[in-house]
Amino acid sequence: MSDIVIFEGFGQVMAEVAWALAPLTLFFLVYQFFFIKLPRRKVLEVVVGMVLVFLGISFFLQGVHVGFMPAGTMMGSIMGALSFNWILVPVGFVLGFVVVFAEPAVQILNQQVEKVTGGSISSRVMLYTLSLGVGFSVALAMLRTLLGFSLWYILIPGYALVLLLIRYSSKTFTGLAFDAGGVATGPMTVTFILALAVGVATEIEGRDPLVEGFGMVALVALAPILSVMILGFLYNRKEKTNG
Repeated sequence: MSDIVIFEGFGQVMAEVAWALAPLTLFFLVYQFFFIKLPRRKVLEVVVGMVLVFLGISFFLQGVHVGFMPAGTMMGSIMGALSFNWILVPVGFVLGFVVVFAEPAVQILNQQVEKVTGGSISSRVMLYTLSLGVGFSVALAMLRTLLGFSLWYILIPGYALVLLLIRYSSKTFTGLAFDAGGVATGPMTVTFILALAVGVATEIEGRDPLVEGFGMVALVALAPILSVMILGFLYNRKEKTNG
């Protein structure tokens, strides 16, 4: 096996990140020049922050290319080829549960929720709610890959339940739920768990890696919405009981 060149293609990754950050940087500079006119020291802090973001995203994406995706695909291929590949279901739950802890967007969302609600919805409660939701969704995705049933059997009842829970949940939790579905499908989940699902599908006869892998992302997007809506339903019942 040839040695892995860790920084192979790193220049292209940096160029892509720079191109992605360019509109935001330009937008800030226009506003700084014509409207907000921050002090020089504050502008320097913003510029340093942008440089750190640029470097952080570049190194992260490079790590994804050389580490997370190959590791996830390899793990999925090995477990999919096992005679007792049912183990993918509990392993999928554990991986889905812990991967949420590493999602940067999830951490930011939880902190903002705790801040805006004055601590009535703690970041810890939100974190474990999202972790359980993603864990169950990945486990369900692994079960679907093993049994081969259609994604519609999960998505249609799932979103029907979401619409029903909207009736019994507050507007606050409804907004949080749909935002949670977006942040949970972040870079950690999509890179590692998606690669795991694709690896599993390649080893099971009759499974299409494209269908099974990207169907997993749809489930992960649905599960946090459901889990947060259920949390909102429980909060509403608690408030009515206390009231």
